[in-house]
Amino acid sequence: MIGWTLQQWQAAYRNGDLTPVQAMKELAPRLHDSERALWIHLLDESSLIEQANALTDSSLPLYGIPFAVKDNIDVAGMPTTAACPDFAYTPEADATAVRLLRKAGAIVVGKTNLDQFATGLVGTRSPYGEVPNPFNPDYLSGGSSSGSATAVSLGLVPFSLGTDTAGSGRVPAAFTNTVGLKPTRGAISTKGVVPACRTLDCVSIFALSVDDAQQVYRVIGQFDSDDAYSRPAPASQTTGLPARPTLGIPKDLPWFGDTQAKQLWEQQLEQVKQIADLVTVDTMVLQDAAALLYQGPWVAERFTVTESLLQQKPDALLPVIRDILEPAATLTAADGFRAQYQLAALKRQSDALMETVDALLLPTTPGIYTRAAVQADPITLNSQLGTWTNFVNLLDLCALALPGGFREDGLPGGVTLIGPAWQDHALADFGQRWQQAQPWQAGATGQPLPEPQPRAANDDDGDLITVAVVGAHLTGMPLNTQLTERGGVLLEATHTAPCYRLYALANTVPPKPGLIRNEKNGGDSIPIELWQMPVKHFGSFVGLIPAPLGIGSLETADGRWVKGFICEPWAIDDATDITALGGWRNYIAQLKKNAEETH
Repeated sequence: MIGWTLQQWQAAYRNGDLTPVQAMKELAPRLHDSERALWIHLLDESSLIEQANALTDSSLPLYGIPFAVKDNIDVAGMPTTAACPDFAYTPEADATAVRLLRKAGAIVVGKTNLDQFATGLVGTRSPYGEVPNPFNPDYLSGGSSSGSATAVSLGLVPFSLGTDTAGSGRVPAAFTNTVGLKPTRGAISTKGVVPACRTLDCVSIFALSVDDAQQVYRVIGQFDSDDAYSRPAPASQTTGLPARPTLGIPKDLPWFGDTQAKQLWEQQLEQVKQIADLVTVDTMVLQDAAALLYQGPWVAERFTVTESLLQQKPDALLPVIRDILEPAATLTAADGFRAQYQLAALKRQSDALMETVDALLLPTTPGIYTRAAVQADPITLNSQLGTWTNFVNLLDLCALALPGGFREDGLPGGVTLIGPAWQDHALADFGQRWQQAQPWQAGATGQPLPEPQPRAANDDDGDLITVAVVGAHLTGMPLNTQLTERGGVLLEATHTAPCYRLYALANTVPPKPGLIRNEKNGGDSIPIELWQMPVKHFGSFVGLIPAPLGIGSLETADGRWVKGFICEPWAIDDATDITALGGWRNYIAQLKKNAEETH
């Protein structure tokens, strides 16, 4: 299990080699034997098994898969500290991202260490200890999501949640040889997250592969009406870059004396040239925007979170955190407006820059430092690490940090793809190409990543076609014979992407559901089955489908697009929304129960 990707976890469950309870029994002692500084709160074996026993639907997209949570994100019943014991509280509810992951079948194993109040890019600013780099403990693991990234790198969990305001979901990825997905601002709800800068904060994802990060993103990347800063995804998103994209790279790069980092970057560029065209661009606008984050009034946002502690118990904060936050008390509203005007001008220039390329390709950091060096000069070196990260959220960009090989000293280095808002899937598409062109190992485990799992597509294998069914055509349901009579074979039970709503249509015999994609007003992952049938029989199958139903393109929980049952929107006017019941089978069971009680 150590170093397994989602694909390997899912295969073990699907093949019957493992059950969630068995997995948690094996995993618990390994977690407790791991580096203690990784964790602020670690669940015991009984708590893990309790979560495993609660799982009843093996078709859930993240069924039985363990994950870790940065300790500025709420998990119900577990203390949230933000790495400050005097700030700690115990939430009654999960953060939205955690709730969606648990609903998808994932199991929380614990809360990870971080730079206090998510203020830092180093991983050394915590009273719970410094998280050592998994390749060389003398070096930084990166921050602020140090524990989350390192837990994935060591193979203890296949993915984890971090946060990213200035680079906290990307710098640790570079230092631990993992993928760091920093989504479009507002794409993942921050409800239940201790703010750093609330207007900029993002929940981030660490994983061993791009595929894994994408699978998790599809589960938690949902609009949340309870989060004032959540944004619905546009109806149309670019899902891929051109076959040979044009990537912008900086004209001038500061390396701050790290010649090995410079050498690795030059090697990375030679490798990228195999799959992309590179052009140099002037990135001064990015650096000007980056300077605003800590030299401007956005520090005041961080100050609002800790203001009462600073006034009543200043020693509760680490000295370096106090030194960063206390000057914010002198900032004025006028300072804030002036900075907003400056940022608006920079955003216009940034947008113009992004229009000249398909994406930017940057070093994730200009180098790496020892823990001792950062202790000697904590402010300067931390600032240097944010050279290519600090501007991203201010300018409303998305980013994907990728492993980029190893330096001569054996430490990893990373590259980051940056694109406009809502280009997350397009960046992931190129990230998958990069992973295939230059395969990397699974974090710090030394294990190779498995070959990508073959996926059924909507045009399938020429003579066969895959169809997703959601209601009366499911196994054991009244119309299932329409599939089997045409040579249909069940491939798998799975779920839709979490952006659909399910309705019980009125006056249909036998009862039939209507499936509607609804990204703006919130959706859910709906249970479906994937069936494969000969193309020659597909026409006669479609001919049996009555209005308002039809066949269209449907997205699965892991990002595949297949043909499947969809419904005309007008038909839901007199239909019943049954999304909350968790699928058509549960609805039919409820109908039967109601009928029995009536008689």
